[in-house]
Formats: sequence, C-alpha cells, structure tokens
Amino acid sequence: MTEQEYYTFIQPYEDAKEVLLARLHVLEHNLYEVAEGQPIHNIQSRIKEKKSIEDKLRKKDKDPTVMNAKDYLQDIAGVRVICYFADDIYNLVEVLKRQVDLIVLRECDYVRRPKANGYRSYHVVVGVPVYCLDGMEYFPVEIQIRTLSMDFWASMEHRILYKKQEGRGAKRLTEELREYADTLVEMEERLFHAIKPS
Repeated sequence: MTEQEYYTFIQPYEDAKEVLLARLHVLEHNLYEVAEGQPIHNIQSRIKEKKSIEDKLRKKDKDPTVMNAKDYLQDIAGVRVICYFADDIYNLVEVLKRQVDLIVLRECDYVRRPKANGYRSYHVVVGVPVYCLDGMEYFPVEIQIRTLSMDFWASMEHRILYKKQEGRGAKRLTEELREYADTLVEMEERLFHAIKPS
C-alpha cells in the first residue's frame, strides 16, 4: 500500500479510537460512586503503523493491501487501559459489554488464564460505530485491559526478551519471568485485600 492509501485507510480507525477513548473517560467517572474509587490509572492508544500492518499481513500469508488489512486485522486501532486491580478490569469489561452501540467481536481472558510465560491481560475487540456523510460503519478497536503490575511485567518481559537472543538461558529466563508474574499477582492481591473496605 502507498503512503496515501495508508493515511486514507486509517482515518476511520483513528475516529473509532477517539470515540472509544471518549467513552472510556465517561465510564471512568461513572463506574464507581466515589471519586477515589475510579478504576483507571491511565489510558494509552495507538494506530498501527504502515510497516507493522504490512509485516503482520505477510505473517498471515496475505498481500499487504488495504483490502486485506481491513479483512484480516482487528488491531489497527488499539487502546490499553491500565487499572489498579483485577476486579476493576472485570467491572470495566462488563460495563463495556452493556454499551448498546458497541459490538464485542472477540475477547480473550489472559487474567484468569495467563499465557504460559506469565502474561496477563484482558483483550477485547469491539466494533465502534463511525458515522460519515453517507451512513455508518463499525470499525474494530482492540482494547487491552490490565493492572499496573500486569503492565509492569509485560513491559519488562518485552524489553528483556527483545534484547536477549534465543538460545542459551532462554528457557530459564522464561521460567524466571513466570515466577515474577506469580509474585506480582500475589502482591497485587495482598494490596487489594489491605485496602478493601471491611
């Protein structure tokens, strides 16, 4: 795809991302009754770059075209929501599912069922309505919802493994990362119970 095709193609995904971000900010203020109970620590977002789209399509054995990007990729627009505790994740997911104009396209619960390496996060892809002059169309936005400790672990795992070559010590490193993930889960649960009202 050309640069011009890319920028034209991503515009409605950018719009869908902005609509979802506005919705999340409203939900953040309304999910719990007290201001101190707001579940979201921060929100990050991005649109997948042209090269990333093309590389991902090639990995799927698809030509890197705009049509294939639309047909085969659901993570062109992405939002990451960092919550304080796991309960906040599930409360937010349930509220998102009750939004009548959003369509849940796919979800994966890596919080209750972590990946083998210890990765934990809740992934949900929602179809977000984007209105234009001649109608409305749904565009997918992938949401990753995780806690502060899950985000810390994922960031460190990404940095460590992308810097380290496969081979000697890789298996032990993976085991250590899993141990660290378990330690962070335990710490998070203890903090949750420490501040939870009696």
